[in-house]
Amino acid sequence: MKIIPGPNPDTRIPTFKMPPGACDSHCHVFGPAARFAFSDDRSYTPPDAPKEALAALHARLGISRAVIVQASCHGTDNSAAIDAIAWSGGRWRGVAIVDDHVTDAELAALHEGGIRGVRFNFVEHLGGRPDMAVFNRVVSRLPGLGWHLVLHLDARDIEELAPMCRALPVPFIIDHMGRVEARGGLDQPAFRALLGLMELPNAWVKVCGSERVSSAGAPFTDSAPFAEALIRAAPERVLWGTDWPHPNVGKNMPNDGDLVDLVPLFAPDAALRQKLLVDNPARLYDFTD
Repeated sequence: MKIIPGPNPDTRIPTFKMPPGACDSHCHVFGPAARFAFSDDRSYTPPDAPKEALAALHARLGISRAVIVQASCHGTDNSAAIDAIAWSGGRWRGVAIVDDHVTDAELAALHEGGIRGVRFNFVEHLGGRPDMAVFNRVVSRLPGLGWHLVLHLDARDIEELAPMCRALPVPFIIDHMGRVEARGGLDQPAFRALLGLMELPNAWVKVCGSERVSSAGAPFTDSAPFAEALIRAAPERVLWGTDWPHPNVGKNMPNDGDLVDLVPLFAPDAALRQKLLVDNPARLYDFTD
C-alpha cells in the first residue's frame, strides 16, 4: 500500500485577499488515524491531516467556510468529516461516500450532520469505476434529500461518460477541472467535452487541482486558461477549492498560498470572484451565516 506525503507545511500568506465569506469548496480531513481509522481496502495511506490543521490553514489564507469532501482512504466511514463539520460551528459542510447499504435513517443523520452530496470516484489509480448498479441506486435516492453528486473522473473518460452525466436527475459537480492536462491545450477533446457538459443547467465544476492539471509545475499558472474558460462558460455553477492536503499529487505538492494567488488569474473580475468564492457555494451548500 502506497504511503503518501503530507502537505507543504510552510504555507505562505497569499497576495490575493479573499472576500468575506470565501469558501474552500474542496478539502479533506484525514484521521487522526488513532480515532478515525482508514479503510482496510484503501489504495493509499496519508499522514494525519486533522480538522485543527485545516482550520489553521484557512485562517492563514483568509478563508471563512469549507466543504469537507470524503476521500477514498476513509471509505464509507464518514465519521471524521462529520466530526469536523460539527466542530466548525456551522462554517463547514460535507460531501460523503456511501454505498447502497446505507439506510434512510443513516442518510437523514448525514444530512443533519451537514452532508449535502455524495461522491463517486471513477479514477483508475484510486480503484477505477464503481459498480454502476450501486451508483444508480444511490443516485436515485439523492433527489429526495436535495443532495448533489460529485464525480471524480479521469479526463480520458469524460467523452464516454458524458451521456451518463446528461441523464443525471440531480446537480452534479466535476472535480478538478476534469483532470485535463494543460499540455493538451484548450481544444483537446476532453476539455471540449467538459465545456459541453457545462451547458447543462445542473452541471457544476470545481476549478481546483491546478497542481494536477498543470504540465509546467509550480506555480501552476498554465492551469489558468482552463479555469477561466470554465468560469466564463458557467459563472453561476463554478466552485473553487484548495484540495488540501493534496493526496496523490506526486512531485507537484503545491504551496496553498500559490493556489490562492491563482484566483485572480482564473477570475479577473471581482464580480466573478464573488460568485466563485462566496455566492455559488453558499447557495449549493446552504450556508446562511
